[in-house]
Amino acid sequence: MSKLSRRLFLSGSTALTVVGVSQLMTSCGNNNNSNAPDNTSSPSATETTGEVNLYSSRHYNTDTELYEGFTQETGIKVNLVEGSADELIERINSEGENTQADILMTVDVARLWRAEEAGIFAPTSSAILEERIPASLRNPEGLWFGFTKRARVIMYNQDKVNPEELSTYEDLADPKWKGRIIVRPSSNIYNQSLVASLIEAHGEEQTEEWVKGFVANFARPPQSNDTGQIKDVAAGVGDLTLANTYYLARMAKDDDPAMQEVVEKVKIFFPNQDGRGAHVNISGAGVVKNAPNPENAVKFLEYLSTDTAQEFFAKGNNEYPVVEGVSVDPVLDSFGSFKADDTNIAAFGPNLADAVQVMNRGGWE
Repeated sequence: MSKLSRRLFLSGSTALTVVGVSQLMTSCGNNNNSNAPDNTSSPSATETTGEVNLYSSRHYNTDTELYEGFTQETGIKVNLVEGSADELIERINSEGENTQADILMTVDVARLWRAEEAGIFAPTSSAILEERIPASLRNPEGLWFGFTKRARVIMYNQDKVNPEELSTYEDLADPKWKGRIIVRPSSNIYNQSLVASLIEAHGEEQTEEWVKGFVANFARPPQSNDTGQIKDVAAGVGDLTLANTYYLARMAKDDDPAMQEVVEKVKIFFPNQDGRGAHVNISGAGVVKNAPNPENAVKFLEYLSTDTAQEFFAKGNNEYPVVEGVSVDPVLDSFGSFKADDTNIAAFGPNLADAVQVMNRGGWE
């Protein structure tokens, strides 16, 4: 692809078509949707070089501006279909060979794994993507690529926890933390991916013992979401929690005095810095197996790996860029640098079913 150094041009009339997945689901198998190309004749890429159909579960307004930048640079219109990951995977499966989807984009390796297991992705060979996206953040067979990353870290009340007490995820099962930890439920996919990473590092049996010790230290039954955990840590309901970095960054940019008070009290600790590193996850995307515009799909993915697109894309949700050397959002940068676990996150997918069972057996509700 093209000019890696070109800056985004985000003005003029939009070439982005947005289609709600619920609207499309009502016409499953009907290729007469006015917002998407007619695929009844299975057009080749050379016949449809003017568009790419993006199915995305990311719901951030700034992404729209990024897609407009792609159109300005390439002349390729982006038809955006939004919905939950499960809805989009179901849609693509139901369309089969007549799918309108060129790209599936979603968050968390667990959801990418679900799509991979459903046979949705086609292997993609791109020297640009292989050079720019770290091997640990892409599927070894080129089925999907990570474009932003977030770290799932310890967030603690600085009035109640001395950071010198903190060290690793594994240490959170130590009885010294009894009655001090709050966390969201085991049904949360971010927690499932974290436990899947622990299984990869230690095996199922040892991870189950960790879960039991971790659960024994809960200050209350699991509930709420990451934002709720952070607020309750600030309020003293618990001393610490596990949360994704972008949640605290988002709160730090909120002008609400109450939110600023939370941010003032809650600090970040990056675990396992003397070992494998902190657990990271991604937003990622891959080319759909039956994509009507596969060449345009690859161009779009390569575009997301450019320096300018990386910076813009990551900042849209307060995430970290995956390409080395791209500047980080100032708020994220204020959290400090950290060593990330460089285990290929594709390895976590096969562990997910075991992770759920381990969490259930360990008493993590």
